[in-house]
Amino acid sequence: MLTASAALLLTACGSGGGDDSSSDDIKGAGTGASSSPSTSASAASDVKRPGITLPKSFQVSFDGWANSDPKLQAVMDDGKERLLGTYAAIIERNPKADYVTFYNEGAALATAQEWVKGLVDDDLTLIGKGRAFDPQVRISPDGSGTLFYCVDEGDGSTKNLTTGEVTKTPADDAFVLYQTKLRKSDDGVWRTTTVATKRGGCQ
Repeated sequence: MLTASAALLLTACGSGGGDDSSSDDIKGAGTGASSSPSTSASAASDVKRPGITLPKSFQVSFDGWANSDPKLQAVMDDGKERLLGTYAAIIERNPKADYVTFYNEGAALATAQEWVKGLVDDDLTLIGKGRAFDPQVRISPDGSGTLFYCVDEGDGSTKNLTTGEVTKTPADDAFVLYQTKLRKSDDGVWRTTTVATKRGGCQ
């Protein structure tokens, strides 16, 4: 379980996620202007996605999260919402928030809920800013999706809700590489199945 002594976002869902979660080597990141946080996920299906709102005290920007291929964009959109939903669950102190269970399944869901619960149990919330950038996405021949991206946690901190103590992310630990696997469900949603992270994997 993650503790209060850990760095800020602690790789948003842990460093585990299955042996295959880091085995793909993606080339060719999506390009485009940065998108605002918590926009609606891909309209690839008619299913109603849960709304996610972050408070002004903690915001996340997404740089380059646009792709000319609508199929790849759909993977990126739902992967983005998964990340936002995990942050929102921490701030709302709810490991079982609907957006956590909606955008994760299997190992990714168990890890996300454990991570959120660990911070909630330690009475921690998130403040400051995060930045997700350099997304790299592909759809494999078997139909699964792979989404890699980097997160800069350098402008973010954890805050103890009881003591008010703020712990800033150390500069040496600020950049984290996320390696995620996704599966497209029958309702058209790309749900994350595994997450692996590598602190210092992005510079």
